[in-house]
Amino acid sequence: MILWINGAFGSGKTTTANKLHRRLPNSFIYDPENVGYFIRQNTNGLFSAGDFQDIPLWREMNYKTLRMINENYNGTVIVPMTLVNPDYYNEIVGRLISDGVDIKHYILYAKREEIRRRIKKRSFFRDEDFALDAIDRCVNAFDTHITDVKIHVDSMSIDMVVDKIASLSSLQLAK
Repeated sequence: MILWINGAFGSGKTTTANKLHRRLPNSFIYDPENVGYFIRQNTNGLFSAGDFQDIPLWREMNYKTLRMINENYNGTVIVPMTLVNPDYYNEIVGRLISDGVDIKHYILYAKREEIRRRIKKRSFFRDEDFALDAIDRCVNAFDTHITDVKIHVDSMSIDMVVDKIASLSSLQLAK
């Protein structure tokens, strides 16, 4: 099974994925961003700027890698990744679903103000302009184009979010 945890930057995807992984036996986290870093580091600067999701190879590599993992791994793969372009969503998640892959796609959904608050809270450690600039794009995508199961996380703890994902996915968590 693949659990794709989507949401705006600052919605809690990575924290949720890490907690879910710690509580879910026979699971691991697959990070699609690593494919983007690989492409950038190995193409002599051809793709050094912009969002690596715009690189067709990034989408194809993630689709094929997740499909291969699904065919060869008898556990749960947790994928924390913001994916808001409906075409890109279809190229990866939609194709996996069409292939019969057991993929559960959840959107950690929060109000704009809550997302902004979370990003600013963590911005002490790094520049978060990209994340702040993407709030409206993300929320609009989840309101109009990518409308799978939304988990409203504004007033939920990470443990509550993890329990909700496990329940919706019929997964048994370790304490």
